[in-house]
Amino acid sequence: MTRLALHSRLIPGTEEAYESEHARVWPELITVMHTAGIRDWSIWRSGRDLFHLVEADDFEAALAYLKDNPTDQRWQQHMSQFVEGFAQNPEGVAGQSLRHVWTMSEQVD
Repeated sequence: MTRLALHSRLIPGTEEAYESEHARVWPELITVMHTAGIRDWSIWRSGRDLFHLVEADDFEAALAYLKDNPTDQRWQQHMSQFVEGFAQNPEGVAGQSLRHVWTMSEQVD
């Protein structure tokens, strides 16, 4: 399983609308995400910055599956009115994940 963090940024003034859209994400999108191998996805917001924690069987394979999925395409198009985009990281999984620095539970001493 892959666990990774992503960072995206909201378009100014869309913070509350973005949160409203996530009060209940389309059930068919959640089904598609599960089918793609995404086990869980959490989002935190600080101002316009969004921090995502994703757990997936294989994140790159999930992105490849979702790329051509009509439900995900509709969701991405709909959400583009709120989100500027994801931060790019050439070192990260699929060029988007934040660099992992430390996890308390993984430290053994």
